[in-house]
Amino acid sequence: LSLKYINVAMVTILKNMTNILTAIGEIYVFRKCQNKQVWAALCMMIISAVSGGMTDLSFHLVGYTWQILNCFLTAAYSLTLRRLMDTAKQSTKSGSLNEVSMVLLNNALSIPFAVILIIVFNEWEYVYQTEVIREPMFWFFATASGLLGLAISFSSVWFLQETGPTTYSLVGSLNKIPISVAGVLLFNVPVSVENLFSIVFGLFAGIFFAKAKMSKS
Repeated sequence: LSLKYINVAMVTILKNMTNILTAIGEIYVFRKCQNKQVWAALCMMIISAVSGGMTDLSFHLVGYTWQILNCFLTAAYSLTLRRLMDTAKQSTKSGSLNEVSMVLLNNALSIPFAVILIIVFNEWEYVYQTEVIREPMFWFFATASGLLGLAISFSSVWFLQETGPTTYSLVGSLNKIPISVAGVLLFNVPVSVENLFSIVFGLFAGIFFAKAKMSKS
């Protein structure tokens, strides 16, 4: 819903707010303190997000509201998942819950909630009547989207097994650069010099955050 109203580059920068919420959540949930470099990076992310919104030529309040809500939900998901993994260590015979099992469980548990939303918003009738589902390209891109989502989940698990969370965090921050650039170029997004600077500043803040976490580790 946020992508419906705001451009890809701004969505990517606003996602940095998730790191801030997660760091604050870790303090209250896990009693885990961050060093000064991490907090400095988080402040840079706040400045980037605020300045980006102020200079965004295609600013849309509804889109920003949905993206901020997404940040809160993503942070809550990460914290809850971490708590669940700690609980699994104490409750399972193996002492851990396999990452692949977590991916399958998450997708399976989302099905009943999706069905409820389909019924509440009468989505099934809308999808059945709309003309787009009769176009082959729609099914091609819908299938590709599903496969890419599954590939992201399993590749993330493999990457964490082969390297570690610090390297994963660093690469995750670096991938915001090509995403932002591609989003601006592919969709012909109108950007001012100030907005472009805020986007670049936000990307730098993400990289600085990852390096701060690495030095802490």
